Amino acid sequence: MSTTTKPAPGARTSDRARDETRMGWLLSGPAVLVLLAVTAYPILQAFYQSLFNYRLTDPDARYFNWGYNYVVVLGDPQWWQTLGFTLLVTVFTVAIELVLGFALALVMLNAVRTVRPWLRTVILIPYGIITVVSAFSWKYAFDLGTGFVGAWTGNPGFDWFGDFWTAFLVISAAEIWKTTPFISLLLLAGLAQIPGDMLEAAKVDGATWWQRMTKVILPNMTASIMVALLFRTLDAFRIFDSVFVMTSGAQGTATVSFLAYAQTISQLQVGLGSAVSVLLFACVALICFIFIKLFRVDLSRARGE
Repeated sequence: MSTTTKPAPGARTSDRARDETRMGWLLSGPAVLVLLAVTAYPILQAFYQSLFNYRLTDPDARYFNWGYNYVVVLGDPQWWQTLGFTLLVTVFTVAIELVLGFALALVMLNAVRTVRPWLRTVILIPYGIITVVSAFSWKYAFDLGTGFVGAWTGNPGFDWFGDFWTAFLVISAAEIWKTTPFISLLLLAGLAQIPGDMLEAAKVDGATWWQRMTKVILPNMTASIMVALLFRTLDAFRIFDSVFVMTSGAQGTATVSFLAYAQTISQLQVGLGSAVSVLLFACVALICFIFIKLFRVDLSRARGE
């Protein structure tokens, strides 16, 4: 008499996960190849040029300097000042955007059905505005000559961009206003995936609002929070438009991206500018690594396997 053995539950889960992984690569593979084709060459070209002492005003004097550009950049106090300001803007804006974005996501989720589409449209309008246009709007609002904020505050002669901290606050406010809807949209997707019966069961058990938030909602939104924080942190760390339009790096408000622009475009120092760009890419890769290690999201649990 022959007997049949049932496959172990772990084997079925493994096969399912393997099939989903294969399907994911098949669907995303073409986009990944196009992305690599578009970005790989500039990255490699920047790394290659960073190994040369190369100025566009004197191309004949170009020579290989064995990566000495990195020694020059890392030994310059300006690099560390711009890196510190970039980290300050990134941490400050992303932290506020996470709180505001989560609050807006809750409002959009719990809004009345007839009002919900209009509310989402209004909230997402700032994100649809081009960053340069948004930066010019904030500049004209706070500028010493054309700004109307000074008249509202009763001090029309105050120069918001003449001091480090006030310039920092205006730049941060522009970034927060522009990109908070992006975080709220990602967090709204995470809130919508939380089963309603879990929240109802928590209410029946007598859980308070704070207990439902910390024990039910937030633990089930780890993946959404990670994606929102990762995308927004990478975007905030590469901030350029607002700084370029509002202050042009004055008052100590230059960022790493602005430093790369200044070295490559303004001063025509291709070697040094490429070194700054490569260091910027390294910082972005490090941020990705830190986020992945910090969150350690189990995506198989999120899929219900």
